[in-house]
Amino acid sequence: MQKPPVLLDREATIDAAVAGVEEAAALDAKLIVFPEAYVPGYPTWIWRLRPGGDMALSGEIHAQLRQNAVNIEAGGLDRLCKAARSHGATVVCGMTEIDGRFSGTTLYNTVVTIGADGAILNRHRKLMPTNPERMVWGQGDATGLRVVDTPVGRIGTLICWESYMPLARYALYAQNIDIYVAPTWDCGDAWLASMRHIAREGGCWVVSLATAMQGSDIPASFPGRDQLFKPDDWVCDGDAVIVEPSGKPSAGPMHREKGILYGAIDIEKARRARRSLDVSGHYARPDIFRLEVNRSPLTPVDFK
Repeated sequence: MQKPPVLLDREATIDAAVAGVEEAAALDAKLIVFPEAYVPGYPTWIWRLRPGGDMALSGEIHAQLRQNAVNIEAGGLDRLCKAARSHGATVVCGMTEIDGRFSGTTLYNTVVTIGADGAILNRHRKLMPTNPERMVWGQGDATGLRVVDTPVGRIGTLICWESYMPLARYALYAQNIDIYVAPTWDCGDAWLASMRHIAREGGCWVVSLATAMQGSDIPASFPGRDQLFKPDDWVCDGDAVIVEPSGKPSAGPMHREKGILYGAIDIEKARRARRSLDVSGHYARPDIFRLEVNRSPLTPVDFK
């Protein structure tokens, strides 16, 4: 679903996410995916504020982002989990997550996979925020670099330009992945080409989408809205797409449409695609190449 969130409003955006689950489930969708940082909206202002410029404005916006970030440990996703359970759907959702366990302040770019029973199956924090994103989000660890079983297939997630990290991709390929989900803020022909490459390289389905949003979708309460956004400008084009394991798009891209892209996924196609090219199986050379992934939680303190 690439409809706009209510930027900097966690509860209103979760309302929109729950409504999106209900709308998609009414058409029998069993896998429902939301974009990168959907709750409470991707921090697109970081690409518009000049570095070292209006520090007061950037500080106020960041404070509101922190106040509306999701605290998973405190039940911040309970309503979305309930919606997934009520409709028997697997939900993948991006968000800005606040560290509720240690500092209570650091934010992470996080994507969670919620099972059809409402349980959180995986939480992945973006390993490397890109360019000005590093002023917003901390670096995640590899505890969520996992592929998990769901009723619709084995799902793994990487966020936006993590898909340009070959070793991160390989770590997912090596876990018998069926569906590679890439919530993003990127769009356009170059991104679509990357998604097609990944589908063919990994022999898996790829689902990718950003938020389709115009300046007019920014709430009036957003600090400095008129300074940063013009109503008719497309802030992001969306470009939701579903790509077959052959590399051929089977649905989308859905360009500049604030809606939901629907498509059918046949998991058997992924498994058949790897007959001739299995990059983590018969096409690998473990006698020459070796990848080690440290999944240990990288916590700031250990209390004995």
